[in-house]
Amino acid sequence: MAAKSVKSILVAAFSVVLLVLGTSARANEGGEGGHGEGKEEGFDAGKAILHHIADSHEWHFFSMGDNHAVLPLPVILYSPERGLSVFSSSRFEHGKADYNGYRNEHDHIVAVNEAGQVDEAAKVYDFSITKNVAQMFLAVVVLVLIMTGVAKKYTREGAGKAPSGLQNAIEPVITFVRDDVARPNLGHKYKKYMPYLLTVFFFILINNIFGLLPGAANVTGNIAFTALLAVISFIVILFSTNGHFWGHIFWPPGVPLPVKLILIPVELLSIFIKPAALMIRLFANMTAGHIVILSFVSLIFIFGQMNSVAGWGFSPVSMAFSVFIYVIEILVAFIQAFIFTNLTAVFIGQAFEGEHHHDEAHGHETAKTH
Repeated sequence: MAAKSVKSILVAAFSVVLLVLGTSARANEGGEGGHGEGKEEGFDAGKAILHHIADSHEWHFFSMGDNHAVLPLPVILYSPERGLSVFSSSRFEHGKADYNGYRNEHDHIVAVNEAGQVDEAAKVYDFSITKNVAQMFLAVVVLVLIMTGVAKKYTREGAGKAPSGLQNAIEPVITFVRDDVARPNLGHKYKKYMPYLLTVFFFILINNIFGLLPGAANVTGNIAFTALLAVISFIVILFSTNGHFWGHIFWPPGVPLPVKLILIPVELLSIFIKPAALMIRLFANMTAGHIVILSFVSLIFIFGQMNSVAGWGFSPVSMAFSVFIYVIEILVAFIQAFIFTNLTAVFIGQAFEGEHHHDEAHGHETAKTH
């Protein structure tokens, strides 16, 4: 018990340090820009929060005064008028300089002419490796390393041995997805979909956990990321359908003809509503969690601007709430990965529901015969 208590205290202390470092970076960014005129701008909580949850062409970890821990990322641009252009985001000097005929305006790159004005006629296609993309690559690497490491335990050399190390932590999760997500919703076809369900679950989970680290990208809070996952699930769902499913869509059984005419467009719309629900649920929950945490921490700087004593006096309360929400967010990271995976399995199961029930009924009849 004592060891667990010490561990909990260390985790809480580490969380506080990470929160302070991460938010102090945003506070310094919020105050930049006014020094050139001899005036110090106040802390803009809205700007700091939106900057934190938005994508960027550079990976900003934290700031200490005028020193910034920044990882420049590659900028890859294509313009029909100017051709392909590849360079480091550091060339923009944090948005203060133009380079090679381009300008970074609030992480939106535009073409500029020789006079330094935005060239509206020039089309720019941005294929840059932003921090969201870089973190997704990192998540893929971590996912592959974890799964290949666990898979090696099930080879002939590891057969018969008790689970150990990472295998001991991952195996219960895999079993949970199989027994509580795949089997109940997919029946005898669950093995066919297990690779996809496990990939979706762990990919979302890893990105959710990475997103809780100060300076990390808010990948699962990006609507483009959740939309892509929803589209992939939508494709899997469509390829899992059968005649029984489309029969219920275009000619719902057991209802009068006038009602059928009303239900057909509703049922067709429901096909697209399902992936949309997957997309919005994950995006909204993860974005809201980041905003709540940063809002509590920002209160310290807001009160500090009005009264330094009040700001420091409110700090323990704000940090307590921040750590509490931070711990809740860790739980939400697992819950949202589970919900997305579970709903995907439910929708796939509904796609061949008639076939599933037919096989079950046939199984019961066979059992009665024997």
